Amino acid sequence: MSRYVFKLPDLGEGTVEAEIVNWRVKPGDTVAEDDVLVEVMTEKAAVEVPAPVSGRVLSTTGAAGDMVPVGAELIVLETQPDAAAQATPAPAARSAPVAAGSATPALTSAGGNGAAPAAARTDRVATSPAIRRRAHEAGIDLRQIAGSGPNGRIVPKDLEAYAARRAPQPTPLRAAPKAVPAARAAEPRVAPNGATEEIKVIGLRRLIAQRMSEAKRNIPHFAYVEELDVTELESLRRHLNSRLAAGAPALTYLPFLALALVRVLRDFPQCNAHYDAERGVIVRHRSVHLGVATQTPDGLKVPVVHDAQALTLWDLAAEMRRVSEAARSNKAKREELSGSTITITSLGKLGGIASTPIINAPEVAIIGVNRALERPVVVDGAIAIRRTMNLSSSFDHRFVDGYDAAAMIQALKECLEHPATIFIAA
Repeated sequence: MSRYVFKLPDLGEGTVEAEIVNWRVKPGDTVAEDDVLVEVMTEKAAVEVPAPVSGRVLSTTGAAGDMVPVGAELIVLETQPDAAAQATPAPAARSAPVAAGSATPALTSAGGNGAAPAAARTDRVATSPAIRRRAHEAGIDLRQIAGSGPNGRIVPKDLEAYAARRAPQPTPLRAAPKAVPAARAAEPRVAPNGATEEIKVIGLRRLIAQRMSEAKRNIPHFAYVEELDVTELESLRRHLNSRLAAGAPALTYLPFLALALVRVLRDFPQCNAHYDAERGVIVRHRSVHLGVATQTPDGLKVPVVHDAQALTLWDLAAEMRRVSEAARSNKAKREELSGSTITITSLGKLGGIASTPIINAPEVAIIGVNRALERPVVVDGAIAIRRTMNLSSSFDHRFVDGYDAAAMIQALKECLEHPATIFIAA
């Protein structure tokens, strides 16, 4: 046997260190070449680092939340002499978008109740990262599965069939146990006063906290809230939804806001821009790459609808749903989570009356939608019931003057209060 010291590889894009998010292995575990060893988070992406060789884990360096420099010792494996000698350079780590960095359960031994192949495969297992993740979460050793895909590749049905075989059989019905006398019944355990729970801030949550802090600390936010009468918009929305096929997703206010924003930004290009702090320049974009702030189980993510100016209302609605769902399910591609030039955000039914959204740097503007509700207002000297909603916006006051910010929101208000104008070509 020989020792193989595996160091954190260069993960690209100028990365000099990475944060350990979750170890998939522990000392004593046996791993095969290309098995995922550890999940790490860089400033750019969540990355799965695979094993360069097969062997047994002797030691690991660092715990969840620790920062490890590129080139530092990451893990030590005990290998066969020929395996270590023939090891190729570290395989490319598999990266996922920044926002897809959720932790997964640690790898456990395979075991199982069902039938297994006579001998475990010792060669490299060919399959997709998604199947590897599912197998790790289920504690399944992929080397025990015979793949039915090309060249023995393991496909989803192979994993599902194996999992079904090893699932525990139903336990035969037994007589109900006798009731425990009241005097011997276990008393409920009550947490002591002052009990606390400590949760380490790592991975995506740490990155979100860091970026929010930097944005709030470095960007002088100018907040502007305007009330809209969306009665006509609601009427149009209901009419269009009534013509949808059964089961089709209904239109919300967001695609109307997106379409109106695309139109308005033609006259306010300073709001569809990035501030490049390193070069000290404002980069104005002709195309509108619309960020859609999305709440997910892992935290806030901002998937992007690229080239929103080229899409119709229905296309915008479909694409906003698609990228948001991809972000929630950790299926978004890296390019779908980067490159936005302006962001819209909504708290949905929890929208409240007003909010002060934080700018998604390096952008210079963000538009927030609050709750719509019916209330009495004065129209032409008479009290009427109208549907109203507030737009809450924030601008980088270094580069967007207060007057221009207010003028842009007023133009947006005009479009949304008279929605027919959204669809009239300029």
